[in-house]
Amino acid sequence: MKKTYKIEVDCANCANKMELAAKKTEGVKDASVNFMALKMKVEFQDGADPEAVMDQVFRACRKIEPDCEIYYK
Repeated sequence: MKKTYKIEVDCANCANKMELAAKKTEGVKDASVNFMALKMKVEFQDGADPEAVMDQVFRACRKIEPDCEIYYK
């Protein structure tokens, strides 16, 4: 399953770090962040609960960029 989420992030470098953090999160098959469009696309592994996985993605991204936002709820 693939989903697209609106995000808020201040710089392209931080967006790249958020993408890497999302890709490392358990339950994520692939992820990409488009800084210009302020969008994050996430492909979930089969059987993964998207909301639970996005909770983990959000926590991982907040460690990198404390004032970033991902609108997933």
